[in-house]
Amino acid sequence: MAKTVTIGKSNVSTTKLGLGTNKVGGHNLFPGLKDEDGAAVVKAALDSGITLLDTAFMYGLGRSEEIIGDVLQNYDRSKVVLATKAAQDSDNDLKNNNTPAFLKKSVDIALKRLKTDYIDIFYIHFPDETTPKNEAVAALNEVKQTGKIMAIGVSNFSLDQIKEANKDGLVDIVEDNYSLVHREAEKELFPYLEDNKISFVPYFPLASGLLTGKYGPDDADKFKQFSAEQYQLIMKGLDVVRGIADKHDATVAQTILAWYIANPAVGVVIPGARKPEQVDSNAKALTVVLSDEEYKAIDDAFSAFK
Repeated sequence: MAKTVTIGKSNVSTTKLGLGTNKVGGHNLFPGLKDEDGAAVVKAALDSGITLLDTAFMYGLGRSEEIIGDVLQNYDRSKVVLATKAAQDSDNDLKNNNTPAFLKKSVDIALKRLKTDYIDIFYIHFPDETTPKNEAVAALNEVKQTGKIMAIGVSNFSLDQIKEANKDGLVDIVEDNYSLVHREAEKELFPYLEDNKISFVPYFPLASGLLTGKYGPDDADKFKQFSAEQYQLIMKGLDVVRGIADKHDATVAQTILAWYIANPAVGVVIPGARKPEQVDSNAKALTVVLSDEEYKAIDDAFSAFK
């Protein structure tokens, strides 16, 4: 099974397992983060063979990008795939802004924070209410022609917004919420992306820790978004995963990540990490190769969420 993937119609290729970095410098999102821990997480990822780092302005209002930029000074930039995002306008109470002028400025500012002269994937992080999405993407395509970005992405867009953004066939990648317990994307989004050669990146792949296997039947009150019946189905599904994980001498989380890695509809999966040990553990998912039967067993175990 190929462990690398090409992003959309671009020339960017990366490992199928990346690192989500909202806990690297994301002081506005998570309490008690330390910059040195964030830097150690990024180093651990790059040292483990993970090549894609997924960040955003909103992770610490630029701090995550700065920490990554500092770490990258000690690595071969050509072997790292940098993805970042912008939309929140710091001059307007962090309201979403997709105007061409704002996006072009955001690329230049991100380049400075990341201490690099190009960004592999640049996403519009959230849609605004007024900018035509194809005009926003066209602006990024102008930037792409200068070599400052290599691939164009959109994040948190509805399917209709994605179609509008991709009117000229310029979108390479979409990032959105998807996991084994949040599978709505499979119905309409995935077929559209496949037809248009657009890659997909799920965020919250481990469902905020629910799919790591560390929660049991008595923890349902921690996940109020699921009914009692749904929660019990998830527990039964995790029992199936646990049986498969044991055969591979792997953890439940590693086995779930291996399922995404094997999923042809998923381009890159980007679990986050607060500590280097978590990165090392996640990276071992690349060595877990599921059989077709095991892949289907996990798929079936969570079929109620399709």
